[in-house]
Amino acid sequence: MAVEFTDNSAKVKAAINEASIAYLYEAGGELEAQVKRNTRVDTGQTKGQWQYVVDESKLETVVGNSLENAIWEEFGTGEYALNGDGRKGGWYYVDKRGVGHFTKGKTPSRAFQKAFTSLKAALIKRAEDVLKARLNE
Repeated sequence: MAVEFTDNSAKVKAAINEASIAYLYEAGGELEAQVKRNTRVDTGQTKGQWQYVVDESKLETVVGNSLENAIWEEFGTGEYALNGDGRKGGWYYVDKRGVGHFTKGKTPSRAFQKAFTSLKAALIKRAEDVLKARLNE
């Protein structure tokens, strides 16, 4: 009795890769949306700059913001800086409207950290479900 072996490893790897890529877009969109919901709004500029990019060859999603203010919002400034390394004693500045303000800094909002923490378990579960569904087809 002869046993014939059929190598389906290429098809399985392709199915896993396709499912992974689809999941990365889904997860990136979910995380971006949650960070936007968590972001404090003055002008809306920082909130509107959150975006995600999927690198399909590396199988990774990067969520970020190109504005420097996103860093200040996440980690705080001055006396409220998350790591305690901000400027002390306060300072005076003039805003875009020409109004002067004295501040001791900006409290960290942790919009990105909060979004990640709140979605982490659901994103892991969703990844498992997507891969299981694809492999059971």
